Amino acid sequence: MIKKRITILGSTGSIGKSLINILKKDINSFEILLLTVDNNINELLKQVKIFNVKNIIVTNHKKFLMIKKILKNKKINIYNNFDYMDKIFKNKMNHYTMNAISGLSGLEPTIKIIKFTKKIAIANKESIICGWPLIKKELLKNKTEFVPIDSEHFSIYSLIDKSKNKDIDNIYITASGGPFLKLPLKSFKDIEIKSALKHPNWKMGKKITIDSATMMNKVFEIIEAKKIFDLDYDKLKILVHPKSYVHAIIKFKNGLTKILIHDTNMTIPIFNSLYNKNEKQIKSNKLNFSIINKMNFENINQKRFPVVKILDKLPSNNTLFETVIVAANDNLVEMFLNNKIQFLDISKTMLKVLKNKEFSQFKKIIPKNVSQIIKLSNYVSLKINSMHI
Repeated sequence: MIKKRITILGSTGSIGKSLINILKKDINSFEILLLTVDNNINELLKQVKIFNVKNIIVTNHKKFLMIKKILKNKKINIYNNFDYMDKIFKNKMNHYTMNAISGLSGLEPTIKIIKFTKKIAIANKESIICGWPLIKKELLKNKTEFVPIDSEHFSIYSLIDKSKNKDIDNIYITASGGPFLKLPLKSFKDIEIKSALKHPNWKMGKKITIDSATMMNKVFEIIEAKKIFDLDYDKLKILVHPKSYVHAIIKFKNGLTKILIHDTNMTIPIFNSLYNKNEKQIKSNKLNFSIINKMNFENINQKRFPVVKILDKLPSNNTLFETVIVAANDNLVEMFLNNKIQFLDISKTMLKVLKNKEFSQFKKIIPKNVSQIIKLSNYVSLKINSMHI
């Protein structure tokens, strides 16, 4: 039996570990060619041992030196940056690559590995939002299949199937509403970090949990969907659905409406991106009719979630302004988590960014390369940190 060759970029985060757990249950079907991490070398060492991995990249220099010392007597190639992919891979060796790196640091390795893989699954929303023109160019050039991993975008991807954009009337992306869906508006000024980190349905990292509380995650998901599926913003809608059971709804122009339901478990889209249709089965919960009978949906309240107003001001084509939005939000969330600003300051400042003339100039500039995007992100970070919030 020919083993399916796998690369995981960011193997020690939640998505990476979920994929590793899937592979472990079918270990004889896979060979891992490359694992990459930033600093969690303890988890990496466990993965390397289980799958007998021969190539690893550790981008944190201190951790790179540590793991070189630990593995000095092992026949393992250890590198400290993604430029070495050209040395590791000689051709389209990977059957499947997962990009599970968080933040803009995932963009460069995504673009570098596309030519070496037959299928790439991307869980990194920043790469898609900021660098989609660059990614799409490489996908087309190298005839690499792309699968989005965010539950909403994987759901849309599955529902669209072979339909064409002209057949679609509207796409609805669902939002749980986060921890403050029912909180009185007058209490928002008193929101504390620990409250903002208590998501009612999903277990996620701190950054994305705060984005869920402000609804910025849905702003990003709409931008992602617009780019991935090449749709106009007016076809994309957000629906508040507290149960998080429905992930996407597509209304077609032929009168049909498709809904995709699955448990609040990222293993499902990851599993289905790895295996072809009906190739393998996954254990999942029975259909929950008690939830189906109470599937409440409502339009988003802009007073409660003012950041959604951003969607009305975004340019219709791919520009560097999306990088401005991502970088500004990243910094504001970090400032909130470090007790430097209040929860409401995130939304207020994001809306100020929209009106800022210095930032608005980037609405007319198309991204040309990764270094341009990274340079702008760093510049926005400095500006946000120097603002009087």
